[in-house]
Amino acid sequence: MTSRISGLFACAAMALALPSQANAVPGDEAVPASCGTPSHGLLVKGVTAVDFRGERPDVRSGVSVLVRDGRVVRIASDLDVPEDDVTIVDGAGLTMIPGLYDMHTHVWDQTELAAQLMHGVTTARNLSGMPFHLRLGQQVESGEVCGSRLVTAGPILNSAGPDAQIYHQLVATAEEAREAVRQQHELGYRRIKVYSNLAPEAFVAASEEAEHLGMAITGHTPEGQRSFDADGRVSFELDFETVAAVQFETIEHVESLAWHGLHGDIDPIGARRIARLLAAAGQTVTPTLIAHQNLVEVAQSGGAFAYRAGIGTMSPLARLVAGKSIARWSQEDPRRERDRAEFYRAFTRILDEEGVPLVAGSDAGIFVNVPGLSLIEEVELLAGALQSPFKAIKAATATPASVLGLAGQSGCVAAGCAADLVLYR
Repeated sequence: MTSRISGLFACAAMALALPSQANAVPGDEAVPASCGTPSHGLLVKGVTAVDFRGERPDVRSGVSVLVRDGRVVRIASDLDVPEDDVTIVDGAGLTMIPGLYDMHTHVWDQTELAAQLMHGVTTARNLSGMPFHLRLGQQVESGEVCGSRLVTAGPILNSAGPDAQIYHQLVATAEEAREAVRQQHELGYRRIKVYSNLAPEAFVAASEEAEHLGMAITGHTPEGQRSFDADGRVSFELDFETVAAVQFETIEHVESLAWHGLHGDIDPIGARRIARLLAAAGQTVTPTLIAHQNLVEVAQSGGAFAYRAGIGTMSPLARLVAGKSIARWSQEDPRRERDRAEFYRAFTRILDEEGVPLVAGSDAGIFVNVPGLSLIEEVELLAGALQSPFKAIKAATATPASVLGLAGQSGCVAAGCAADLVLYR
């Protein structure tokens, strides 16, 4: 079964993203990806259905899957349903899995959501919120826009510093941070994304206010101000252990763990210490291995990789913003960055070994991370890092659903699950 699952992503996918009544916190923007699919029943006959919620794949061969009102109603070897009551899809020779989650995207326009869905990604978690994301989510729900479900954080909460961007919401004091969180909540956001330069007092205040309002926290582990000693070794105003004690929905980027938790060192022993700390704190990590791997590809190709297939689905604005970074990375030493990429994969394996839940995210929509395609590439990298295609696909299906409070409702192939399903040949 392992080799069979690992080959799923080599083939074209057909996403069946039907209107769903999945429970979500009001304003959470988890909306259906409805793209002209039948409003009555749908019957997929003779398919191999695979669920990833357990400790191994749950494979049911030659079954029929009945869907009504955006939910899987029944899965059985033989279903007697009047043909005039359903749309029938011949599933012979096809494999059905839950629709994929991309738990770290940057959505700039609706084209990217369509690209996500074309690659079998039925839910995208946007981690750089702007007001139009709230509206876009509703447009997807109504069927006006065809694309994956949209779950969004608010505008990135950061302080002035080397990682501050023009689209970040910058705060300096505890009161500014509290007010920013309240503003985002009033607008309809239900998760806060914190970032690297966020000042210690602002992080503490934002965390407290978010907890008070029932908002999730996700993002980078805030560092406050950085300083460097005579040997160039970095230290941080806010230590990693203090930040890790605050409950995150997910902590983003394994390279950020290496930077903040290990001061940028390639340190396998330190990585295991960090992994045990995160496991004890009940944290979940989004490794985003593909984000750094694509930097390596740009370095190795002297920049040519920035024009790879699929890049046209990215926003022209995002590509323009990435121009300086692409020019810089075109000049980087690819050998050094390959060593780092290898360490990030090893770090990810250590996280899994120590019991830290992992979710798949691609950082799609920035740099050269193509929407949809990058999530497939991320799952492939996770399969290699974890030495388990099953764990990799679980990180893109069942585990994200659980993290978002939708266990048993989404990210699964069983009666009662949302009809966010993907068929692979």
